[in-house]
Amino acid sequence: MRFLLTSSGVSNASIHNALVDLLGKPIAESSALCIPTAAYWFREGPSIAYRLISGSARNPLVGLGWKSVGVLELTALPSIDKENWIPLVQEADALLVGGGDPMYLCDWMRQSGFADLLPSLRPETVYVGLSAGSMAVTPSFGETYNDRRTAGYRALALVDFALGVHMDHPSMPDNSMANVQSWAAGVPVPTYGIDDETAIKVVDGTVEVISEGQWKLFPPATKTNIDPYRRA
Repeated sequence: MRFLLTSSGVSNASIHNALVDLLGKPIAESSALCIPTAAYWFREGPSIAYRLISGSARNPLVGLGWKSVGVLELTALPSIDKENWIPLVQEADALLVGGGDPMYLCDWMRQSGFADLLPSLRPETVYVGLSAGSMAVTPSFGETYNDRRTAGYRALALVDFALGVHMDHPSMPDNSMANVQSWAAGVPVPTYGIDDETAIKVVDGTVEVISEGQWKLFPPATKTNIDPYRRA
């Protein structure tokens, strides 16, 4: 599986070109499944999910001209026969995983069986993450995230680095570079701080930064820091 991990979707031409390169064919010839689950942790989740699904978000994932798009709601999967959804995931060219809360998303990825399926997908399948959708495939969310304790929480670890998203966003003062650096100090792996004009491309373990904005790589937590993988 290939990864395009974004802070805010396909926000510029460089990220768009990286997506086409990963697909190996035009978007208009590619099928996608949209996963809005992460949004529902927030009170405004239904509105966030609608913008993702409808393609009306400022930097859309769905509204890119896909050959076909379906919606896969992870919270519904435990009540559905696996043969009704697993083949759809296996056949999709791209998985478009929206933003919200990364821990809530990871929990439902596991409860639904979706997480178990990911490692077995075709090598050419492209996982496109947006914010929490990107963070879900990293190993760690640090010691706290979204005002919740996340120390000791193990994310999917399909890549070997963490992500601090929306860095220096003007309407998100808590996501200043200084705050992302402080958060990264509690993460046991290297952390990429990325703004909304940046994405991380991963193919066969090789990492490439795609950016028309700002990003920074922070070192992993030192041994003197609290171990974020410890159990509370």
